Amino acid sequence: MRRHTIEVDVLGPWSLPTSRTFWEGFSPSALGLQPVHDQIHTDFRVESDWSSAATDVTQHGEHARISLTGEGDLAAAAEQVRRFLSLDIDGRGWPDVADRDPVIADAQQQLPGLRPCGFHSPYEAAAWAVLSQRIRILQAAKLRDDLVERHGDHGAFPAPQRLRRLDLDLPGRKTEYLHAVADAALEGRLSGETLRTVDPDDAITAVQEIKGLGPFAAELVVLRGANAPDVLPRTERRLDAEITERYGAGCRLTEVSEAWRPYRTWAAVHLRVLREQRTHEIATPGHRQNPI
Repeated sequence: MRRHTIEVDVLGPWSLPTSRTFWEGFSPSALGLQPVHDQIHTDFRVESDWSSAATDVTQHGEHARISLTGEGDLAAAAEQVRRFLSLDIDGRGWPDVADRDPVIADAQQQLPGLRPCGFHSPYEAAAWAVLSQRIRILQAAKLRDDLVERHGDHGAFPAPQRLRRLDLDLPGRKTEYLHAVADAALEGRLSGETLRTVDPDDAITAVQEIKGLGPFAAELVVLRGANAPDVLPRTERRLDAEITERYGAGCRLTEVSEAWRPYRTWAAVHLRVLREQRTHEIATPGHRQNPI
């Protein structure tokens, strides 16, 4: 087992504890998150060569230390960690969004230093989109947990070449769709680097060409799989409800979000997290819903 450690500058606000708390409520990733208070530890599939790796991430002031173990391309794995923790984004302009929008100013104050943590890769996001179709989140999480336990290695989700060969007993057409996702990953159509560099609308359209992935799933893959920082969600109705409540009747997401550029995904995630917290506190005090 090889080891690799890098220390990187994090440009702009970042709080590991705040981001970790967010990720703990994000079911698909929380399944691989280990309970260590002062760090983030997770096992994941490296998309450059589909090897498995484990990482420990700690914060040291304005720096992040990323320590990895694995047998594959650990330099590429480190860059992937930076991406799925949003540590590769220059966030120095994020406070300026608060100056332009008092609603986002309040959200930043309530969630200080939050950087949205996404799926380990667009491949895992696409697999989750398939698993979670038409069933409850907890059921989908159980299906994913079983896949990792039976067919993954070292706590990582199964590699696409393995997933493609599995004859799984899953509801509906989920097995067929997972095979399509695996094929797309092996063909490079779910590359995080590519989906981050092309126009977001083009990326979402391309993902929808994968069998079983509709508009909502495609947005999930681009926004939370590639962890793109400046994409406006268009299929999230609960976010529309939050805009009406926060900004007033008649206000539209496309209009208010102009002030959020170039961090529209970040702003949307902040508002969704606060809505889930508020809604769940009313329903069951002391517990929090998964912000997904």
